[in-house]
Amino acid sequence: MSAFNAINDLKEPKKTTRDRKDDDEGEEEEGNGQRIQVRNKHLDELEDDVLYHLALSTKANDLVAMFNDVKFVCLGGSPRRMEEFAFYMWQQLKTDIPAGQTLENIARATDRYAMYKVGPVLSLSHGMGVPSISILLHEVMKLLHYARCSDVVFFRMGTSGGLGLKPGTVVITEEVLDGMFQPHFEIQILGEIVRRPVTLDDGLIKALLLCSRPDDDFDVVTGKTMCTSDFYEAQARLDGFICEFSEKEKVEFLKNAYNRGIRNIEMESICFAAMCRQANVRGAVVCTTLIDRLLSDQIDAPADQVKTWDKRPAVLIARYICKKMGIVN
Repeated sequence: MSAFNAINDLKEPKKTTRDRKDDDEGEEEEGNGQRIQVRNKHLDELEDDVLYHLALSTKANDLVAMFNDVKFVCLGGSPRRMEEFAFYMWQQLKTDIPAGQTLENIARATDRYAMYKVGPVLSLSHGMGVPSISILLHEVMKLLHYARCSDVVFFRMGTSGGLGLKPGTVVITEEVLDGMFQPHFEIQILGEIVRRPVTLDDGLIKALLLCSRPDDDFDVVTGKTMCTSDFYEAQARLDGFICEFSEKEKVEFLKNAYNRGIRNIEMESICFAAMCRQANVRGAVVCTTLIDRLLSDQIDAPADQVKTWDKRPAVLIARYICKKMGIVN
């Protein structure tokens, strides 16, 4: 069977915001002073905790003064994307910056990640894949703990491969599955496999969905997200350096994923969801689709079109943040 015919056998996609205005809007949990829940008793024994990949430490930096007002942590893979998001939030929040100054990469002393702060918003790059975002989340969550932050909301924004969706569609993740279609995050610790839950906040998902507007030139849907450990083989691509399965097997796998409710595929959400759950913070994953994987493996849209699609999750998240802060744009 050709991949181009696979979509004909699939179920209808989930409703968009425009179709759901009469549905139950749900309740979003409001902040109640909840702090980051630390799960490491050994931190109390450290005289100085060096957040190496962020170029910060508890002894060299006054983390409370620098970060205590943070309420929103926004993560994305690319340093460029998150720098642009920081400047976009600067405009949206109408934040004043003294003449002659500009936003700076706080983590500029390291070449691992980029971090910008705009009022209560942290904008950080997390690199590609679970190992990279895991390192960042460990250090960012410790940072927020040391800064005594409360009621912090986390967002992962990015790009993904879609399933049965028009490229440029924004997917808000309602559940994360791994490459075996299992709803948990597996990590190897001390020679054993530890499984952790990956539940996302339903109220936050609904609130983000309602940030879509009728005059937007893109659709916003909810659906399950499959998080894989690889861009090529684990995502059933035929165009990698190694491929030991047939086109028929690829199509059957992706159709199976679609019929399980999966609407997009990426490489970080399962770790993100698990760590938000462990830290007892609300988190959401918002990604745009660059391709329909049921039709193709390679992203061949013009670069300027991809850049436009890339910005769509940021628009949705910025609307949510501005609404929470009482800012009308």
